[in-house]
Amino acid sequence: MFAALTPQVIRIVKSTAPVLEKHGVKITSHFYKRMLNAHPTLKNIFNSAHQDTGTQQKALAHAVWAYAANIDNLAALGLNVEKEQYAIVGEHLLASIKEVLGEAATPEILDAWAIAYQVLADIFITTEADLTRAAAEGAGGWRGWRSFVVDKKVVESSEITSFYLKPKDGRQLSTFIPGQFISLRHYVPELGVWQPRQYSLSDSPHPECFRISVKREEGGPGGIPAGKVSTRLHEHVQPGSAVQISHPFGDFNLNRNASTPVVLLSGGVGLTPMTSMMNIMFCKSLFDSD
Repeated sequence: MFAALTPQVIRIVKSTAPVLEKHGVKITSHFYKRMLNAHPTLKNIFNSAHQDTGTQQKALAHAVWAYAANIDNLAALGLNVEKEQYAIVGEHLLASIKEVLGEAATPEILDAWAIAYQVLADIFITTEADLTRAAAEGAGGWRGWRSFVVDKKVVESSEITSFYLKPKDGRQLSTFIPGQFISLRHYVPELGVWQPRQYSLSDSPHPECFRISVKREEGGPGGIPAGKVSTRLHEHVQPGSAVQISHPFGDFNLNRNASTPVVLLSGGVGLTPMTSMMNIMFCKSLFDSD
């Protein structure tokens, strides 16, 4: 049974928004450290590079604050975790709020946040279950991770390399909507964990393979580290190498039935979903001209 957002719970959670805006990063930094120390296996699902730079902590802090500020209007909101892991995340998030805020985190506030978190978790779990079910039931679809083999590796520029991926089992490959992305999971020996990354599919749908085009992240000033997964893909993954990927997901796509002109704007490696859209439009124009 889903938890309920009563008017009292909404009022209490909204009242914490200013505190979360001020102390959010401190809370989420404490949360990640606490949770990953208690459950090291969860390091396999969180981006270690974003942990190192603090971007993941800041993103979660903003999300928690936005949830508190918009709890009475969830449509205004815009974790890749499994169903059973939401309880772990909730436990350590609530404990971090209490440990960082101290006496300011009253039992009333913690109880309200426990309900609010469960409501959000229920929404995520239900949505993810619906998406996963639809993906698995479609032709060539699957659940979770599926083994693929690199069929071809093409250097596109000094920074970007494309990888053509075929299902290792040789079975049918599902189609996708141009603009969607896949999650790729690769083992990083120096970290001792699997690391997931998301990549837009960079070509129009093909019956035999997916294509992703990966920018090598070199690192930068201020101690920004080089991308661990992108570096391994560029340097170590070759034709014949195995990778694990998810089913395509995402709602950033083109309305192919529209009759109005289309302008595609992007920057850097952000061109990858645009390339997929452009290629499908080009194919459509060829068929329409026949």
